[in-house]
Amino acid sequence: MAEKQKKKKSKVIIVGGSIAGVSCAHALTSIGWQVVVIEKTAAPPTGSPTGAGLGLDPLAQMLITSWIANPHLLQHATLPLTIDRNQATDSSTKVSWTLTRDEECNFRAAHWADLHGLLYNALPPDIFLWGHQFISFSISEDKSYIKVKAKVLRNDKIVEIDGNLLVAADGCLSLIRQNFLPDLKLRYSRYCAWRGVLDFSGREDSETIEGIRKAYPDLGKCLYFDLGSKTHCVLYELPNKRLNWIFCVNQPEPEIKVLVYSNLIHFAAYIAITCYINDVFRTAKVGYDRTALTCLCISFLLHVQRNSVTMKVSEDMIDEMMKEAEKAWVPELVKVMKETKNPFLNAIYDCDPLRQIYWDNVVLIGDAAHPTTPHGLRSTNMSILDAAVLGKCLEKWGVENLHSALGEYQSIRVPVTSKQVLHSRKLGRIKQGLHLPNGKQFDPKKATSEDLKELQQKNMPFFTSVY
Repeated sequence: MAEKQKKKKSKVIIVGGSIAGVSCAHALTSIGWQVVVIEKTAAPPTGSPTGAGLGLDPLAQMLITSWIANPHLLQHATLPLTIDRNQATDSSTKVSWTLTRDEECNFRAAHWADLHGLLYNALPPDIFLWGHQFISFSISEDKSYIKVKAKVLRNDKIVEIDGNLLVAADGCLSLIRQNFLPDLKLRYSRYCAWRGVLDFSGREDSETIEGIRKAYPDLGKCLYFDLGSKTHCVLYELPNKRLNWIFCVNQPEPEIKVLVYSNLIHFAAYIAITCYINDVFRTAKVGYDRTALTCLCISFLLHVQRNSVTMKVSEDMIDEMMKEAEKAWVPELVKVMKETKNPFLNAIYDCDPLRQIYWDNVVLIGDAAHPTTPHGLRSTNMSILDAAVLGKCLEKWGVENLHSALGEYQSIRVPVTSKQVLHSRKLGRIKQGLHLPNGKQFDPKKATSEDLKELQQKNMPFFTSVY
């Protein structure tokens, strides 16, 4: 019996099937672990325009090519971003000038759906439980295994999955993290980001595309950051004839808070659940633990309120955004924005760095471990590296020394991600013209050479040595 137990594969349950989740699945299958990925989405995205553009740093590129069977696929699914260019545009004259230019950037541009598909298709499909919503977890008394409950959304059936390790890859609003850090609040950055991807296939010679290529001549190999008056824009080309743009706008925090009761039904539901939990803990006669009930309550509230950092937008909101764009940017860029179908709006949040990212048999990765603003192109790259480091630590220590493995993972990643989150926060405030800790605001017209250095991607802490 002992011999059988010894030969049994170590098993991980990953909650979340986005980039962090599929990266973790690669890292752990490669060291021989049995992997189950729980994802509430009904099916993997296929040829879908889900998401937007992202930039992969050299280390993330290396890790991805080590996970997929054909490394050349990554080259085909991405475009080079060899130039990191920051420029400023005068809103009244629409004249632009270069602030910094680094021709050794070595990033590659990808569309979220393309990268996800590349990673997903290189994994065994039977490890994914699509259409399964995480409900709760419980840890055995001897800490040797963990039990996860999930609801099958197509029939409301509850299933239980046992494993040795639970990985929370469930994003910046992580329910699993909420169980350990119930008082943790995301920090609103004081601005939102309009985003869009223009598909210009079949229109390569159109006035719009010819115009944007003249205004931004290094498109196809350049990551453009265009700074205006208390705003900035990002522009770069994606594979398959697409342009990715981001337009950041300073504004008060949108009304997307979790515990805002928009009507009496929501309020009554909350009271009922709260009373039920209190009654359970008072009488101890129901077979749920605190973790299960807490997660169930949080899950219900999030579902009812449709809480998300991505907001639905109306035509009026889009029209207002276009008017602001016309004030700030050259007409060629505004035309690209106007011809983009279905632009969307992200409220930009992060949180102060976490000191702890694992508890017993539970560990956080990706945005669950370090919600961050997008200015250092860190979110995807940090997620991929989290997965790789976690895999290396588990391979080194083995499941029998799980806590040593998770402790080492935490000791490696927390110092790095903490500095990167704070640097990205500062970079966003610089580019949006917001007050910095020293009370100053960045002004492109008055910036010193030292001020300009802070704009470059290569000055991100641990940019070249994060393993």
